Amino acid sequence: MHIKSIKELELSGSSVFIRCDFNVPMDEFGNITDDRRIRSALQTIRYCLDHDCKIVLASHLGRPKGYDEKYSLKPVAKRLHTLLKQDIIMAKDVIGEDAKKKYENLKNGEILLLENLRFEKGETKNDPEFAKELSKFGEFYINDAFGVSHRAHASVEAITHYYDQDHKGAGFLLLKEIQFFHHLLKRPTRPFVAVVGGSKVSSKLKALINLLPKVDKMLIGGGMAFTFLKALGEEVGNSIVEDDLIQDALNIIDEAKKLGVKLYLPVDFVVSQTFSEDTPIKYVTYKEIPKGWMGLDIGPATVRLFREALNDAQTILWNGPMGVYEMDKFARGSFQLSHFIAQSYATKVIGGGDTADLVQRAGDDEEMTFISTGGGASLELIEGKTLPGVAALIVENGD
Repeated sequence: MHIKSIKELELSGSSVFIRCDFNVPMDEFGNITDDRRIRSALQTIRYCLDHDCKIVLASHLGRPKGYDEKYSLKPVAKRLHTLLKQDIIMAKDVIGEDAKKKYENLKNGEILLLENLRFEKGETKNDPEFAKELSKFGEFYINDAFGVSHRAHASVEAITHYYDQDHKGAGFLLLKEIQFFHHLLKRPTRPFVAVVGGSKVSSKLKALINLLPKVDKMLIGGGMAFTFLKALGEEVGNSIVEDDLIQDALNIIDEAKKLGVKLYLPVDFVVSQTFSEDTPIKYVTYKEIPKGWMGLDIGPATVRLFREALNDAQTILWNGPMGVYEMDKFARGSFQLSHFIAQSYATKVIGGGDTADLVQRAGDDEEMTFISTGGGASLELIEGKTLPGVAALIVENGD
């Protein structure tokens, strides 16, 4: 399998359409609170600038239903202007008159940013007609949006059919993400430990099954731990449980035993009766969760147990928080684990989404080896899937 890199294309002096992932978090005033995804795209953009290209950038933001000023990419244009120290021409639409006119007048070395792709229905429907219109914004197509490459959307999949293999390729960020996960799953330095959390087993089931034969230890926390504990016959109170996956949880426990993989589950929890900031909490062992109470974070004994398990790790893959970290009361377990992983000498890979947000809130993002820009996309790579946006860039006669 060979994915064509931007470096293999003859870009000089031409026009380039770059699909970026500028789906950044914003506060209620429209200020960007974390610009990691924008900064991650700079290497590809600068490479095209160095090759004297006309550059058209495209991205989605949020999940708007048609045009909605709240989801405009104007704040992204401002941040790009600050980071690149050059003017960004902002289109008022995606494939409308304004975008077309601005593209016609675009000069080499200039950058045009289209409005939010999801203002157009055709984007999420993978509409070939919409994709065809987008393809008119560049002689070359570059996908650098790892965070959406697991989605067969018009700007990710359908558009690639309008370019031959000499005119489409992957940007630096996309290649880095794929190579990192490929190396991680094929040739990890051992011991290799996976830390898996989040609320539901269902969203991580395939990833757990695919990871088991590859890891030496697996640590399971977050809401998904209660499905495993219930499968083992424990009382979990009102904690989140997916009853239809209890058999799957037992199968994973059995498979881990067969493979000699050490599986760790939490031994204590922070529990409360309601999910709110001012609710009373208790610290209890997994044997003592009271009826009517729910576990919302791992307890101090579990933090110690998980730290012991991670002590000799040479590679750590972390996907999913240990509790409801957005609320201070239930963030401690996740934060303490984050601090410990950050201090480890292991290769530390953070699987995008909530986990990336969590390590940033904990102030540990600079210490991690690699933080993926895509939660869902990194999960699908861990599941062993080929992403639609990546499949479209594979060169048949490559090595």
